[in-house]
Amino acid sequence: MLGRHLVPELALAGHEVTATTRTPAKTAQLRAQGAEPVVLDGLDRGAVLAAVDAAAPEVIVHQMTALGDMRSLRNVDKVFAATNELRTRGTDNLLAAAERAGTRRVVAQSHNFVYEHSGGPVKSEDDATVTRPAVASAARTLAAIRHVDESVPLGAPEGVVLRYGTFYGRGASDAMVDGVRKRQLPVIGGGAGIWSFIEISDAAAATLAAVENGGPGAYNVVDDEPAPVAQWLPYLAEVAGAKPPMHLPAWLGRLLAGEFVVGQMTTARGSSNDKARKELGWVPRYGSWREGFRAWAG
Repeated sequence: MLGRHLVPELALAGHEVTATTRTPAKTAQLRAQGAEPVVLDGLDRGAVLAAVDAAAPEVIVHQMTALGDMRSLRNVDKVFAATNELRTRGTDNLLAAAERAGTRRVVAQSHNFVYEHSGGPVKSEDDATVTRPAVASAARTLAAIRHVDESVPLGAPEGVVLRYGTFYGRGASDAMVDGVRKRQLPVIGGGAGIWSFIEISDAAAATLAAVENGGPGAYNVVDDEPAPVAQWLPYLAEVAGAKPPMHLPAWLGRLLAGEFVVGQMTTARGSSNDKARKELGWVPRYGSWREGFRAWAG
């Protein structure tokens, strides 16, 4: 998803890009975007080592995911099973390849879902992350994200973790706006959960900034305006030309959508982008989801 925006940005900035894909049919598109494609499976340790040896990169950008149908998150670990493998075994393969090739900088994808649902409404990179997930069906997924967060800064001299907010924009989160138009995305339990968003091309620009700037560690890659569900969801419905979302009590939300979704709707915490702005020199084009949603779904 992000790679479609990131590869052209890297090439345009003058970087020589080697881009991996599991799908041979995508190689022509990658070449057209200015990259040298390599077909491999991130879980194939030998293939990863060989590819990194051949490319001898100064920087490795780890964006490997395998996300399919995201319409139901009742069982998060089932939906993210393949991605969880890429975030654990795949990450370990890349770190081993980086060490062998002498690559100092590794930039890896994480998510701002990692923060505890307690304390203040907006989290910085220094705030506590989840250690004991409250939702059993998301335990492996959160553990996989935590593996990236912990192993990349430890496993590379310049290990950078980007905790992206919820993606939206061209080619991202289309299921969300489709669900809003069909009134299948309700406000649950009052909608007090705080979300942080990031438009997909802004996420690519932040990733490019992390390739070129900043010290090791974690960075929240989010816009300037964390907001409760009760605020952003009706607005998204309005700009998408849909009827206002329905409202459901938390107990009914648990029956219909599962505990993870209810937690995100009611107790999630947002994130601050202060560190990314200061240390990466990055400023989002869409400072607020308000203007971004209009450009995307309007």
